[in-house]
Amino acid sequence: MISSPDQITLLRLFQKAIPTGALEQTCRENGFSFRRGVYSATLVAWLMIWQRLGRGRSLAAAVQYLLQGGGRELATGCKRRQQGRISPATGGYCQARQKLPTLVARQVNDRILEQLRSEMQEGWRGLKRPIVIIDGSSLQLRSSQALREVFPVGHNQHGEHHWPILKIVLFHDVFSGLALAPVWGPMYGDQPVSEQALAQQALARLPEDALILGDSNFGIFSFAYAVRQSKRDVLFRLTAERAQKVLGGELRAGTDCPLVWQASGWDRKRHTDLPAEAQLEGRLLVFEHAGRPNESLYLFTTLTLPAQEILAIYQLRWNIETDLRSLKRTVGLQQMESQSPDMVEKELLLAIAAYNLIRAVMCLVARRANLAPRHFSFSFVRHVVEAALPGLDLASTEAEYQQRLERMLRFAAQGKHPKRSKPRSYPRAVWGIGARYPPQRSKPAKEN
Repeated sequence: MISSPDQITLLRLFQKAIPTGALEQTCRENGFSFRRGVYSATLVAWLMIWQRLGRGRSLAAAVQYLLQGGGRELATGCKRRQQGRISPATGGYCQARQKLPTLVARQVNDRILEQLRSEMQEGWRGLKRPIVIIDGSSLQLRSSQALREVFPVGHNQHGEHHWPILKIVLFHDVFSGLALAPVWGPMYGDQPVSEQALAQQALARLPEDALILGDSNFGIFSFAYAVRQSKRDVLFRLTAERAQKVLGGELRAGTDCPLVWQASGWDRKRHTDLPAEAQLEGRLLVFEHAGRPNESLYLFTTLTLPAQEILAIYQLRWNIETDLRSLKRTVGLQQMESQSPDMVEKELLLAIAAYNLIRAVMCLVARRANLAPRHFSFSFVRHVVEAALPGLDLASTEAEYQQRLERMLRFAAQGKHPKRSKPRSYPRAVWGIGARYPPQRSKPAKEN
C-alpha cells in the first residue's frame, strides 16, 4: 500500500508495486529461464513502460536512457552497469523483451492497478461504490504471418485487407480513468469474438460491488443477465426498438417504469445457455436527449436512485471515449509494431500500465488542487512527465528529488481543462481516422 498520495511517482510507484526481485522470483516459480545480467525482468518491464510514456521511443532510445543513468535503481548489483560496460547496441534489450514471459507483464499490470485503485477510488454521492464504464475498440497490428494466423484479416468486395485487426474491450473507472481489465480477441476470421462475449470474460476481474455502465452495444439481454448473475448492478442504454419490446407500451419522455425484462426468442436462439427462467428485474427510463431534440435516451437499470441522478451517472459514459483516445493516440496503441502474438500481449499490458501511471500523477495533482482527476488533460500531463522523468531519475539526493518532483507537479497543475463560458462551437463527437493502406508497388516494365 502507498502510505501517502505524495509518494505516487512513476519509478518509485513501480518499485513499490514490483519489489526488487519479485518478477525474477515469479519466473523461477513458473519454470521460466530468464537470463541474469543487465536486462533483468524488472528492468525490461520498466523500459517497455518508459517507451510508452514517451510514445514512439525506439529500442535505441531505451538503451540510451539506461546508459545515461535512467532506471539505475532497478539495475543494482549489475557489475557491467557499475563499470560502465553496457553496450549501446539494441540486440541485448531486444532479446530480453522477447524472452520476458507474458505472465510477468500481466503481474506488472495487475500490481500497479492494485496499488492505485485504493488511492484513486471515489464514489458518486449516494452510491458508495465504483462505477465502471465499458466500451470496445480495435487496434491495428503489423501484417506478419504469426499475427495473421491468430488475428485474421477481414475482406470486402474489393478483396482481402492487409492489416490484422485486434478487437479489445476495456473497463475504466469513471472518476479516475484507470484502465481495469482489458480483454481481446480476433475481429475477423472463422471464429471472431463479439465485444459482449469478451466483456463477459472480464467480469470476474472487476470490483465485486461495481456498477457497470455501457451504451446500447452492451444493452442486450444476454450481457445484462450475465452482469446481474455476477451480483453487480447495471445501467445500460437501449436502442429504441429494444426499449419498445422490453416496455411493451408507448415510449414517452419522463417514463420511469419498473418491469421484468424477459429473454426474447432471438436471445435464446443466439444464447442457448440461457436458463428457461432467465429474466431481469429493473427500471426503464426515457429522457429527452439534450443535444439532439429528435432523439430520446432509453436507459435500463437495476439502481433505485432518483431518475435525474441515474441520467447524470449515464452522462459520465462519454469519459471512456476520451480514455480510448488517450490510450490509442497519446500512449500509442493505434497501431502496434510487434510482430508476434506474444509480444503484442506484453506491449498491450505494459502500455496500459504506463497509461495508469500517468493517471496516478493526475490524481496527485488533482488532490492538491481539490479537483477531480478528469479536470486535467491527459496529454498535457504526459508531456510534463516525459520532460521531468530524466531529472527525477538522475537526482543525487532525496532533497533534490523532492524539489524536482514539486516542480513537475506545479507544471502538471497548469494542464486544467478550460471552463467554457459558452457552449462548444462544434458538437462533441468521435472523429474517425482515414484508412491507411500499404503503398502500391509499381510493376516492373516489360522488356521488349
